Amino acid sequence: MSTHLQASAPVDSSNPRGLRAHWNSVAERLTRIVSHDALALATRVAVAAIFFYSGRTKVEGFLTLTDSAYELFRTEYKLPFVPPEIAAHLAAYSEHLFPLLLLLGLFTRLSALALLGMTLVIQVFVYPDAWPTHLSWAALLLYLVGRGGGRLSLDHAMGVR
Repeated sequence: MSTHLQASAPVDSSNPRGLRAHWNSVAERLTRIVSHDALALATRVAVAAIFFYSGRTKVEGFLTLTDSAYELFRTEYKLPFVPPEIAAHLAAYSEHLFPLLLLLGLFTRLSALALLGMTLVIQVFVYPDAWPTHLSWAALLLYLVGRGGGRLSLDHAMGVR
C-alpha cells in the first residue's frame, strides 16, 4: 500500500460530482495514511505530557510533594469535600501514574477516563474560565476512552480492547 498522495487526473471543478468524488478519494487516502493507531499513539503521548509535566511541578525527587503543592491546594485550588493535603497527593500521584500508563498503552481506556474525571474536576471547581483548554484535553481523552490505545500499545499486545 502506498502511503503518499498520488497524482490524479484533472478535476472538472464545474462538475460538483467530480469535485466531490475527487475529494472523497483524497479523504480515503488520508484515512489510510493517518490510521487510528497513529492517532491513538500521538494522542496518548500528547495527553501524557500535559498531565505528567503538571505532576512534576508538585513534587521534588521521585514523588515527594513540595510545600508549594500543599499551599496551591489550600489557597488556589480549594477543592470541596477533599482536604488539601489529600487532594495534593491524589493529584500528584494521578498525574504521574495515569500518564505513564497512557505512554505504555496499558489500561488506556481506564487511564484516559481517570484523567477525564480529573479534567472535569479542574474545570468545574478550579478554573471554570479555562474551558477551551479543558475541552481540548477532554476531546483527546474521549478519543482514547472510545477507541482505545491502538495496535502500538500494551493493551493490544495483551489482547485487550
